[in-house]
This record gives sequence, C-alpha cells and structure tokens, in this order.
Amino acid sequence: MTQCPARIRIGTRKSALAVAQAIEVKNRLLGAFPDLTQEQIELVKMQTTGDQIQDRHLADIGGKGLFTKEIEEALHSGDIDIAVHSMKDMPDTLPNGMVIDCILEREDPRDAFISVNHLSIDALPKGALIGTSSVRRQAQLLKIRPDLNLIPFRGNVQTRLRKLEEGQVEATFLAVAGLKRLDMQDHITQAIDPDIMLPAVAQGAIGVECLAKNKHILEVIAHINHKKSNVRVQAERGFLKALNGSCSTPIGALCHYQEDNSIHLRGMIANLGGNEIHMVERRGNASDAEKLGLDAGEEIIRNFGYLLQD
Repeated sequence: MTQCPARIRIGTRKSALAVAQAIEVKNRLLGAFPDLTQEQIELVKMQTTGDQIQDRHLADIGGKGLFTKEIEEALHSGDIDIAVHSMKDMPDTLPNGMVIDCILEREDPRDAFISVNHLSIDALPKGALIGTSSVRRQAQLLKIRPDLNLIPFRGNVQTRLRKLEEGQVEATFLAVAGLKRLDMQDHITQAIDPDIMLPAVAQGAIGVECLAKNKHILEVIAHINHKKSNVRVQAERGFLKALNGSCSTPIGALCHYQEDNSIHLRGMIANLGGNEIHMVERRGNASDAEKLGLDAGEEIIRNFGYLLQD
C-alpha cells in the first residue's frame, strides 16, 4: 500500500466551484487513505489572472492558461503538492514538467439551459437576448436559433445567475456538472442533449496536476484516478491538441466508454455564426484513446482547417 505524505497541499482557484472541486479531491484522498486526517490536507486558494479580468473574452486576454498560470507556478516552486482543475479549462498542452495522470469520476458533461421565464431553447421569443461568452455554445445555439441575440456573459456561476435573475438576459448556459457540484441543480431549466449542443472538451471532468518528477505524489493520486473517465478525457483532449484549440474557435467533443472496452468519440468544429458546423467520429479501443482523438482532429484540419482562428 502506498504511504501517504504527512501533508498534502492542494492548490485551487478561489471561486466557490473551484473550491468545491478541491474538496472533492480531498474527500477522495481521505477515502482512499483511512489513516489520513482532515488536518493533513490543506487547501491553498489562489486568485488567477483569469479570475481578475471579467470584462473581456478569454481569447482577447490570453486564453485558458490565464486560469492556471499562478497555480502551476506554485507547483513548480514547491508551494503546493497538487493542483485541481476543471479539465475543460485546461490548455491542450501542459507546461514542461507538469502532468495530469489523475482524473476523478466524471460528472454529467452536458450544458444546462437556464432561464427564469422560458422552459427551453425552442420556447425563447424571437430576438431574445442570451448571455454567453462561449463561442462553442454560441455557434451551436445560432445553428438552431439564428434569430437570437447573444451578448458576452462572464463571471462565476453565482454572478451569472444573479445577472439572469436581474433580467439582463432572457437565458444563459452553464455546465450541468458545475451546478451539481455546487448543489445548485435546481437552477437547471433544461439539460441539453449533446446531439443539439456538443459539450466542451472534458467538460464535467476534474483533473489533478502535479510535477512529473514527484513520483510519490503520482503514486498517491493514482488511488483516486477513475480509469474510464481518464480514457474519455484523453480522447477528447487528443482531438483538441490536434486542432491546437483556442478560446476563439468553436470546438466541442464528447467520448463515451462502451461496455466492450471500446470508445466512441464525436468531435465538432464550427464558425462563429453557426451556419457551418462539421462533425467527425471515431470508434476504437480504449487503449488508443489519445491516438483516436488526434486522428479525428487531423481529419478536421484536412477538411475544415480554414475555420481555425488565429
């Protein structure tokens, strides 16, 4: 049995959702190591550059890495032992010396439609004002409702729900997983079928990052790794990596793990207006997850690479 360190410092963003995810990792570790106590696991809460800048699109200020930079610097300096991330917020390539080999069991990956006055996307009135800063959601929404008006809508979960309740917009979208982790699933008006809105790459998955050279910590967190969820994330992130995906291009992917240990991956790329959306699929062995994702992404590049934004 792997011996757990006397102390584990978990780095996390300060937001309520990020802290909830870090607590989930903490609880998994406590369950895996009965001799470990609450006091031995410390949450180190940090504010990242991405948290500080709320008035602009991520693509305009540096992309997903703005949510991880300070935390990864703390890993590198030894101020924390592991970092907890929403995998959908992670860049397709990690910094040298960093690794994510641990994925917790994945939560519901779907998007949630949220509205005070309307029960579904179809029920929205013509020209309704919708708040979302996700180009992926924007493209897929405009495909089915090109009459809607979309405006940027950043901020944490609570901020966006407050803006919605104030009537700033008719509806917005959040990840089902995040709302469930915050015990706020009652706000979900409708969970969107992935056939209508393909989720973000690795949406609903929590990853644990550490230094590749820290073999002891890697052995420890291996005890809370969910192998099937890890495989699904590998396939989806392989797709993203092939596309060198950024926040400025609508990209989505979802991988299902089948009973025969095979996987089924669907990937998507679109233009911002949603009038051009292209899908690709791959089926194969779970052991080839990343390879299948890369292959699917390479097909997209060959046929629709012109949609990739600089």
